[in-house]
Amino acid sequence: MNAAATGPYQEPPLLFALGGSEALGAAVAREAGVELGPVEEREFERGEHKARPRAPVRGRDTFVLHGVHGDLAGPSVNDRLLRLWFFASTLRDAGARSVSVIVPYLPYSRKDRRTKARDPLGSRYVAEHFEASGIDRIVVLEPHNLAAFENAFRIEAIALPLAPLAAAWLAERPDDRPVAVVSPDVGGTKRAQELRDLLERRHRIKARLAFVEKRRSAGVVSGELLVGDVDACRCLIVDDLVSSGGTLARAAHACRAGGAQAIAIAVAHALFLPPATDALRAIGAERILVTDSVPLPAAVARALPVEVLPLGPYLGEALARIARGGSVSELAGLE
Repeated sequence: MNAAATGPYQEPPLLFALGGSEALGAAVAREAGVELGPVEEREFERGEHKARPRAPVRGRDTFVLHGVHGDLAGPSVNDRLLRLWFFASTLRDAGARSVSVIVPYLPYSRKDRRTKARDPLGSRYVAEHFEASGIDRIVVLEPHNLAAFENAFRIEAIALPLAPLAAAWLAERPDDRPVAVVSPDVGGTKRAQELRDLLERRHRIKARLAFVEKRRSAGVVSGELLVGDVDACRCLIVDDLVSSGGTLARAAHACRAGGAQAIAIAVAHALFLPPATDALRAIGAERILVTDSVPLPAAVARALPVEVLPLGPYLGEALARIARGGSVSELAGLE
């Protein structure tokens, strides 16, 4: 889809992808029908760096795609964030008409409230740095807490849900068994409800809704009480991310105890810490759906029935709609 052909701007938008995000950036640019601008990135002694656009940006609406996840061996979350903020400020200094950033996985989102005295509010501090960098708009995939994400930012903040991708996957694999959408904790119930509603509205698939009790005390997570009927169901457990795999494993065990016949898992962000492989292998899930918001470790791909849902078409269509003033909510299945 060519965003430039119908957009309201005098010049077509320009997309940049910083180091490590070039492949996804190329896929997004192809889908959106926009140019992928060249970037010069240089490393200096003691960790300093420089990045600049190698195409004129004055008067143009610019987009920057960058994965700001951390790697177990490689650039840290903080390094990736700083590179993005510096580059966004550089675009603004170079006369860009607007600067929008596409950050598939937004770090620090889990720290959105104080649980102890004098706790930091990481999600709010990160939002303030995005704003201070001269960014006009941020687009993310499935934030940890939608309300906290929207309240943290004073710029336009667009959250694309995982639901359209997960719903399409399920619809392409029809089954005679009843479907149940399950949240692994109470906090994610709205995420599961939106997926269930989208299944019914867009794909005419009736689905039950359930959630699992979750308690956290002194860093220890417990609770396997299942609320909802999953007996004889094909369960789809949906969450924003997987790290250790413990939360998903508890939810799967609760579903098995509730009579579930099959289990699939859908998460937006595959952070996969080392303990996750063993925890998820024990589930016996038919599929573990993830996106390419975070690179999937090869060892995980070999050990688990993981299927990657590519983000290029989804993010590209979102960019095209933003560029021409179209509805992102409609794309996300929210209207």
